[in-house]
Amino acid sequence: MKNEFIESNKVALVVIDLQQGIVNRKLTPYSGQEIVENSRKLIEDFKTKGAFIVLVRVSSLDGKDMVKPATDLPPRNFSLPKGFDAYVPEIAEIPNTYKITKRQWGAFYGTDLDLQLRRRNISTIVLCGVSTGIGVDTTAREAFSRGFNQYFVEDAMTASTEGEHEFVCNYIFPKIGKIRTTDEIIALIK
Repeated sequence: MKNEFIESNKVALVVIDLQQGIVNRKLTPYSGQEIVENSRKLIEDFKTKGAFIVLVRVSSLDGKDMVKPATDLPPRNFSLPKGFDAYVPEIAEIPNTYKITKRQWGAFYGTDLDLQLRRRNISTIVLCGVSTGIGVDTTAREAFSRGFNQYFVEDAMTASTEGEHEFVCNYIFPKIGKIRTTDEIIALIK
Protein backbone atom coordinates (compact mmCIF):
# COMPACT_ATOMS: atom_id res chain seq x y z
CA MET A 1 0.00 0.00 0.00
CA LYS A 2 3.02 2.29 0.06
CA ASN A 3 2.46 5.31 -2.22
CA GLU A 4 -1.08 4.08 -2.92
CA PHE A 5 -3.85 6.69 -3.02
CA ILE A 6 -7.30 7.21 -4.51
CA GLU A 7 -8.22 10.51 -6.17
CA SER A 8 -11.44 11.80 -4.64
CA ASN A 9 -12.59 13.29 -7.97
CA LYS A 10 -12.21 9.94 -9.78
CA VAL A 11 -13.81 7.58 -7.25
CA ALA A 12 -17.32 6.57 -6.27
CA LEU A 13 -18.45 4.84 -3.13
CA VAL A 14 -21.13 2.31 -4.09
CA VAL A 15 -23.13 1.09 -1.09
CA ILE A 16 -25.15 -2.06 -1.79
CA ASP A 17 -28.53 -2.88 -0.19
CA LEU A 18 -28.28 -1.19 3.20
CA GLN A 19 -32.02 -1.39 3.60
CA GLN A 20 -34.39 -2.42 6.39
CA GLY A 21 -35.39 -5.81 5.00
CA ILE A 22 -31.79 -6.94 4.48
CA VAL A 23 -29.66 -5.37 7.22
CA ASN A 24 -31.97 -6.56 9.99
CA ARG A 25 -31.45 -10.26 9.15
CA LYS A 26 -28.87 -12.54 10.74
CA LEU A 27 -25.58 -11.70 9.02
CA THR A 28 -21.97 -12.81 9.48
CA PRO A 29 -19.03 -12.32 9.97
CA TYR A 30 -20.16 -8.74 10.68
CA SER A 31 -23.56 -7.74 12.00
CA GLY A 32 -25.85 -5.47 10.06
CA GLN A 33 -25.18 -2.70 12.58
CA GLU A 34 -21.39 -3.04 12.15
CA ILE A 35 -21.79 -2.77 8.37
CA VAL A 36 -24.05 0.27 8.68
CA GLU A 37 -21.57 1.97 11.05
CA ASN A 38 -18.55 1.34 8.79
CA SER A 39 -20.50 2.35 5.68
CA ARG A 40 -21.64 5.53 7.41
CA LYS A 41 -17.98 6.36 8.23
CA LEU A 42 -17.06 5.85 4.59
CA ILE A 43 -19.98 7.97 3.37
CA GLU A 44 -19.07 10.83 5.69
CA ASP A 45 -15.42 10.71 4.62
CA PHE A 46 -16.23 10.52 0.89
CA LYS A 47 -18.73 13.36 1.28
CA THR A 48 -16.16 15.54 3.06
CA LYS A 49 -13.67 14.92 0.25
CA GLY A 50 -16.21 15.64 -2.51
CA ALA A 51 -16.38 12.08 -3.89
CA PHE A 52 -19.47 10.63 -5.60
CA ILE A 53 -21.67 8.46 -3.36
CA VAL A 54 -24.17 5.94 -4.73
CA LEU A 55 -26.77 4.23 -2.55
CA VAL A 56 -28.20 1.09 -4.15
CA ARG A 57 -31.28 -0.82 -3.05
CA VAL A 58 -33.17 -3.78 -4.42
CA SER A 59 -36.92 -3.53 -4.76
CA SER A 60 -39.88 -4.72 -6.78
CA LEU A 61 -43.25 -3.31 -7.69
CA ASP A 62 -44.99 -6.68 -7.88
CA GLY A 63 -42.29 -9.29 -8.53
CA LYS A 64 -42.93 -9.21 -12.27
CA ASP A 65 -40.12 -6.69 -12.75
CA MET A 66 -37.46 -9.05 -11.34
CA VAL A 67 -35.54 -11.81 -13.09
CA LYS A 68 -36.83 -15.34 -12.50
CA PRO A 69 -34.72 -17.92 -14.31
CA ALA A 70 -35.19 -21.59 -13.46
CA THR A 71 -32.92 -22.79 -10.63
CA ASP A 72 -32.55 -25.85 -8.41
CA LEU A 73 -34.04 -23.91 -5.50
CA PRO A 74 -37.80 -23.47 -5.17
CA PRO A 75 -39.20 -20.19 -6.56
CA ARG A 76 -39.13 -17.32 -4.07
CA ASN A 77 -42.17 -15.42 -2.94
CA PHE A 78 -41.73 -11.91 -4.32
CA SER A 79 -44.13 -10.17 -1.99
CA LEU A 80 -41.93 -7.85 0.02
CA PRO A 81 -42.94 -6.81 3.53
CA LYS A 82 -43.75 -3.15 4.10
CA GLY A 83 -40.54 -1.15 4.50
CA PHE A 84 -38.31 -3.92 3.11
CA ASP A 85 -36.69 -1.61 0.57
CA ALA A 86 -36.35 1.48 2.80
CA TYR A 87 -32.75 2.57 3.31
CA VAL A 88 -31.62 2.22 6.92
CA PRO A 89 -32.17 5.50 8.82
CA GLU A 90 -28.43 6.08 9.26
CA ILE A 91 -28.01 6.68 5.51
CA ALA A 92 -31.53 7.39 4.24
CA GLU A 93 -31.46 11.17 4.51
CA ILE A 94 -27.83 11.91 3.63
CA PRO A 95 -28.01 14.74 1.07
CA ASN A 96 -26.28 14.67 -2.31
CA THR A 97 -26.19 10.91 -2.68
CA TYR A 98 -27.23 9.28 -5.92
CA LYS A 99 -29.89 6.63 -5.33
CA ILE A 100 -30.41 3.61 -7.58
CA THR A 101 -33.09 0.93 -7.43
CA LYS A 102 -32.12 -2.39 -8.97
CA ARG A 103 -34.33 -5.37 -9.79
CA GLN A 104 -31.66 -8.08 -9.64
CA TRP A 105 -28.41 -8.83 -7.81
CA GLY A 106 -26.06 -6.45 -9.64
CA ALA A 107 -26.24 -2.66 -9.60
CA PHE A 108 -25.23 -2.13 -13.26
CA TYR A 109 -27.71 -4.14 -15.34
CA GLY A 110 -30.95 -2.24 -15.96
CA THR A 111 -29.82 0.91 -14.13
CA ASP A 112 -27.95 4.06 -15.12
CA LEU A 113 -25.00 3.43 -12.77
CA ASP A 114 -22.46 3.01 -15.58
CA LEU A 115 -23.72 6.17 -17.30
CA GLN A 116 -23.52 8.25 -14.11
CA LEU A 117 -20.00 7.03 -13.31
CA ARG A 118 -18.72 7.71 -16.84
CA ARG A 119 -20.31 11.18 -16.99
CA ARG A 120 -18.31 12.04 -13.88
CA ASN A 121 -15.07 10.52 -15.28
CA ILE A 122 -14.95 8.04 -12.43
CA SER A 123 -12.42 5.26 -12.94
CA THR A 124 -12.47 3.64 -9.50
CA ILE A 125 -15.28 2.34 -7.34
CA VAL A 126 -15.21 1.38 -3.68
CA LEU A 127 -17.78 -1.29 -2.85
CA CYS A 128 -19.42 -2.16 0.45
CA GLY A 129 -22.78 -3.49 1.66
CA VAL A 130 -24.80 -6.67 1.78
CA SER A 131 -24.41 -9.37 0.69
CA THR A 132 -20.76 -10.07 -0.01
CA GLY A 133 -21.49 -13.03 -2.29
CA ILE A 134 -24.62 -11.70 -3.99
CA GLY A 135 -25.16 -7.95 -4.46
CA VAL A 136 -21.57 -6.86 -3.84
CA ASP A 137 -20.00 -9.72 -5.79
CA THR A 138 -22.34 -9.38 -8.79
CA THR A 139 -21.84 -5.61 -8.92
CA ALA A 140 -18.06 -6.14 -8.66
CA ARG A 141 -18.02 -8.58 -11.56
CA GLU A 142 -20.13 -6.19 -13.66
CA ALA A 143 -17.76 -3.31 -12.81
CA PHE A 144 -14.71 -5.44 -13.66
CA SER A 145 -16.14 -6.29 -17.08
CA ARG A 146 -16.60 -2.55 -17.67
CA GLY A 147 -12.97 -1.80 -16.80
CA PHE A 148 -13.39 -0.04 -13.44
CA ASN A 149 -10.65 -0.21 -10.82
CA GLN A 150 -12.14 -1.52 -7.59
CA TYR A 151 -11.61 -1.56 -3.85
CA PHE A 152 -13.59 -3.86 -1.59
CA VAL A 153 -14.11 -2.77 2.01
CA GLU A 154 -13.96 -6.13 3.78
CA ASP A 155 -15.21 -4.88 7.16
CA ALA A 156 -18.07 -2.91 5.55
CA MET A 157 -19.66 -5.93 3.87
CA THR A 158 -21.16 -9.14 5.18
CA ALA A 159 -23.20 -12.17 4.15
CA SER A 160 -25.68 -14.81 5.25
CA THR A 161 -22.84 -17.22 6.02
CA GLU A 162 -19.22 -16.69 6.96
CA GLY A 163 -18.19 -19.19 4.26
CA GLU A 164 -19.82 -17.08 1.54
CA HIS A 165 -18.07 -13.92 2.76
CA GLU A 166 -14.68 -15.61 3.13
CA PHE A 167 -14.83 -17.36 -0.26
CA VAL A 168 -15.57 -14.18 -2.21
CA CYS A 169 -13.00 -12.13 -0.25
CA ASN A 170 -10.31 -14.78 -0.58
CA TYR A 171 -10.85 -16.11 -4.11
CA ILE A 172 -12.87 -13.64 -6.21
CA PHE A 173 -12.13 -10.08 -5.09
CA PRO A 174 -8.30 -10.36 -5.24
CA LYS A 175 -8.65 -11.26 -8.95
CA ILE A 176 -10.71 -8.18 -9.80
CA GLY A 177 -9.62 -5.51 -7.33
CA LYS A 178 -8.04 -4.68 -3.99
CA ILE A 179 -9.31 -5.56 -0.52
CA ARG A 180 -8.94 -2.98 2.25
CA THR A 181 -10.54 -2.07 5.59
CA THR A 182 -12.69 0.98 6.30
CA ASP A 183 -9.80 2.80 7.96
CA GLU A 184 -7.41 1.92 5.12
CA ILE A 185 -9.83 3.28 2.50
CA ILE A 186 -10.30 6.51 4.47
CA ALA A 187 -6.53 6.93 4.62
CA LEU A 188 -6.19 6.37 0.84
CA ILE A 189 -8.70 8.99 -0.37
CA LYS A 190 -6.94 12.25 -1.30
